[in-house]
Amino acid sequence: MSDHVRNTGPMLASPRCGAKTRSGGSCRSPAVHGRKRCRMHGGAQGSGAPRANQNARTHGLFTRDAIAERRGVQALLRESRKLLEEMK
Repeated sequence: MSDHVRNTGPMLASPRCGAKTRSGGSCRSPAVHGRKRCRMHGGAQGSGAPRANQNARTHGLFTRDAIAERRGVQALLRESRKLLEEMK
């Protein structure tokens, strides 16, 4: 047998990953230094989308202008339905 003493205190005291598991509990792995997730849940180097991700802006369906335009159209449709109901 070895006389090696394991120093597990710092790892046990490290912050834990905040991801939810499929069973509903939280992940018990230690978070990557400087991040809130473990290496398996997005804390690894190179994980996630690149900064200024151009692929996320292919169609513009969820830009502020597009959302505001859709809300305006919905409001006009509501008003026209009310007018049609009043005319009956």
